[in-house]
Amino acid sequence: MNVTLLAIAGGVIILGLASYAGYLLLQLKKQKELQEQHKQLAIEKRNANIFESVSVLCLAGIQGQCDLSEISIRVYNIMDYVQGEERVDFDKEYPATSELFHIVKDMPRGDERQNLAKKERMQQNLARHKAESRLQDAIIEELKLLHKKVQPLNNQINIQMI
Repeated sequence: MNVTLLAIAGGVIILGLASYAGYLLLQLKKQKELQEQHKQLAIEKRNANIFESVSVLCLAGIQGQCDLSEISIRVYNIMDYVQGEERVDFDKEYPATSELFHIVKDMPRGDERQNLAKKERMQQNLARHKAESRLQDAIIEELKLLHKKVQPLNNQINIQMI
């Protein structure tokens, strides 16, 4: 009788521990799902901020408020930070902008440019202007397409902790 009673008590304890372990596993699964949802929302919010910046840059390029070479550098670099399904293969989808970026990306800018010899600075200006004038129409069309593409994706997402 004592052995049976001990076996029943042991079975109840094991059943209780197994139930508690199952409960903890279920809680862990819920926590991982919630973390994944937060991660996805954070990516979407980051992408929305990036797309807002790209939209402003596209408008500046379309309206001629900034050099196309500067726009190509900024847009190309900013779009490199997009994550998830909205990620763009810039070289493939926007070849003219990409080509101008690859031409001017290694040219010094700002103070570095001012420190160059005048002849070298003029040569770089000539190369940049030639590339800009050759690719101008194609780049503006690409900027219009990119602006249309990022406009609907530019939805600000408010993240709240649950």
